[in-house]
Amino acid sequence: MNTSTSRPAPAGPLDLVIFGGVGDLSVRKLLPALYMAHLHNNLPAATRIHALGRQSWDRTAFVAFIQDKVRGFIEDKAFAEATWTSFLERLNYVSVDATQAQDFTALAAAMQSGSDRVYYLATAPSLFVGICAHLHGAGLIDERARVVLEKPLGHDLASARQINDDVGRYFQEQQIFRIDHYLGKETVQNLMVLRFGNTIFEPLWRSPFIKSVQITVAEAVGVGSRAGFYDGTGAMRDMVQNHLLQLLCIVAMEPPVSLDPDAVRDEKLKVLRSLRPMTTADVARDTVRGQYSAGASNGDAAVGYLQEDNIPEGSTTETFVALKAHINNWRWANVPIFLRTGKRMAARQSEIVIEFADLPFTIFQDSPHKSVNRLMIRLQPEEHIQLQMMAKEPGSGMKLRPVNLNLDLETAFSERRAEAYERLLIDVIKGRLTHFMRRDELEAAWSWVEPIINGWQQLNDKPKAYTAGSWGPAASSALMAREGSSWVEES
Repeated sequence: MNTSTSRPAPAGPLDLVIFGGVGDLSVRKLLPALYMAHLHNNLPAATRIHALGRQSWDRTAFVAFIQDKVRGFIEDKAFAEATWTSFLERLNYVSVDATQAQDFTALAAAMQSGSDRVYYLATAPSLFVGICAHLHGAGLIDERARVVLEKPLGHDLASARQINDDVGRYFQEQQIFRIDHYLGKETVQNLMVLRFGNTIFEPLWRSPFIKSVQITVAEAVGVGSRAGFYDGTGAMRDMVQNHLLQLLCIVAMEPPVSLDPDAVRDEKLKVLRSLRPMTTADVARDTVRGQYSAGASNGDAAVGYLQEDNIPEGSTTETFVALKAHINNWRWANVPIFLRTGKRMAARQSEIVIEFADLPFTIFQDSPHKSVNRLMIRLQPEEHIQLQMMAKEPGSGMKLRPVNLNLDLETAFSERRAEAYERLLIDVIKGRLTHFMRRDELEAAWSWVEPIINGWQQLNDKPKAYTAGSWGPAASSALMAREGSSWVEES
């Protein structure tokens, strides 16, 4: 694909419609992000934000709800009463049952004449197709409309294809924004600059100079109020299929010919299609499923997954996954890539670690430290980049010690760093598709993940228990050790 898929930001009125407008995602992320975009003049002047929900509220009741719920998710230093008041003036509430076609008449009446329209579907995927059909029936879709789809997009390859087919009946591919908020993080976008904008890294960013790659997305929280969604979905579908594989693509992709959205996404697609398929034997050897048991988190007692509210007795849903992947191309030949994610882990931490190859020979025989060079890219909670190198210890002799060269992205630049959802919402408004998944990317990701899930079922693989507040089952450390590596917190 070489067609351009960007378009200028709307110069005229914009209607931004949030289905699920009073839900958790809207309250915690979307509306605070839109406030920040409003604060920094990144919304078109004639922008109206329509929150949709089933509650029979008028606008006064909705604004009271926003005042009570949303204000707490905006940092005090960013809050200004006059700006907040002007932001509230942009808001509208429309009572809509997304399953009822007749309710969309009220939405059509609320739209501005001749506006560009963005529809954010912060709902269950089961509602996507009906919403799109009702929008079409109400005459609310034209060539300027855009739709944002929240994950999860399907629970397997067939369902993902069905969603794509169904939504594609009403929206062209260049109108569909499949969102993964990890791709909006400043550090993730900086990774492309780190790789392709610096000559010191690109020549070494390949086999045999890289020994291994590890990508971790760890959460300290448990399943919480998401039990109804999470059980039966699990860490593989919830996190690996989208977040971790998208991070892997950016780490492993070849340089795109340009920053055109399709050029970038073509290279990511090549990575997904080059992932070595896993046989059942591979699944048994190279994957670890876990489920948290009772322990402690942030100093407080934490119940196990099976004791959480609304979790079925005896559930075998995994809350942790670690696995080893390989990419079948010259750049990454024989480089193991370790992916890990889990809930109720020791810390909230997302990190990419590039471990460079060992020295073929060392002249520093008396040093107690093994020479280790690592590039560590922290995505959250803070955003920074560390390059671990060996340096001489002070004193006589030639003993070496690992030291870190630090780039703290939060202090290196004086400019404000927008949060992921704010940045991605602005991209949607401006029609920038680079940081959103294309249909073929999504389906390629499912094509690789699905055999792993099937392999677990064939093996009758039960998740291994790990204590809440730990770094997961011991088997995940053994997975690394077999390749002569270790998770970064264990080394």
